Amino acid sequence: MSADFVDWPSIAADGFPFPEAVPASQLADELSAMLISPDPEIRDDYAYTAAARWIREGHLDEVLEALGDTATSRFIHPEVQARTFAPLILCSVVTRGHTVPGLVPKEAVERWYAGFSAWYPVEQDTRGWDDSLGWLHAVAHGADATAAFAKALPDRRTELLELCARRMTAAQTDYRYAQLEDARLARALMRILQVPGLKREQATGWLTAVAEALDGGGPGPVPIWAFNTFATLQSLHLHLARGLADEGVPPHAEAVAAHAADLLRLPCYWLA
Repeated sequence: MSADFVDWPSIAADGFPFPEAVPASQLADELSAMLISPDPEIRDDYAYTAAARWIREGHLDEVLEALGDTATSRFIHPEVQARTFAPLILCSVVTRGHTVPGLVPKEAVERWYAGFSAWYPVEQDTRGWDDSLGWLHAVAHGADATAAFAKALPDRRTELLELCARRMTAAQTDYRYAQLEDARLARALMRILQVPGLKREQATGWLTAVAEALDGGGPGPVPIWAFNTFATLQSLHLHLARGLADEGVPPHAEAVAAHAADLLRLPCYWLA
């Protein structure tokens, strides 16, 4: 379909009303093409904003699985903006599928999870913002997706906690969290911890991987990955103390906070 078929500036100016005259399949194709654009206005302001709204409102239900499959295929895309906007679309698709039982088969969600979980902890371009490309935010966007997967696939909740631990402790990075990535990870961890049926040892067990990554640290400057880890633990501790506005404090919050505080005493030995 021609990119001129939909007048995106007009749709954006009108608050993104759904273009009823455009077949959903054609609209999905155009949105998917725009979601890999290096132009942040096309990718973020138009395509993602429209897709997230129309998925939430149910306008794209008939192409929901196709949208999820396309997004998942982009975790191996050579361009960073294509990879980092894929989890945002998956977040919307998985959330919509969970909201409307039977809309998306579980095997599709498992398929998407497999692609996402292979990508998230190893993505090396974790910049939050680029002056040319705009928002990239692999860590934050991936965190949002983990929270969505936790609700849709509750049996994966301990894996998702460990996935977040692997992401925050990933050593192959030269990017220090500067765009509240730590807070987005903390919020995702809170939502995973809210999934019913999580036992105390499951709620705290993922922190063992964090402790193992930090083990052996000594004098000298704090590595960037360790700074990111400590920042996330501090943010998580605050979230556990205050709770989320829409969900409150998760079960085992006190135990998780205590474990996080133990790790924070490594750099901040003066903590009570």
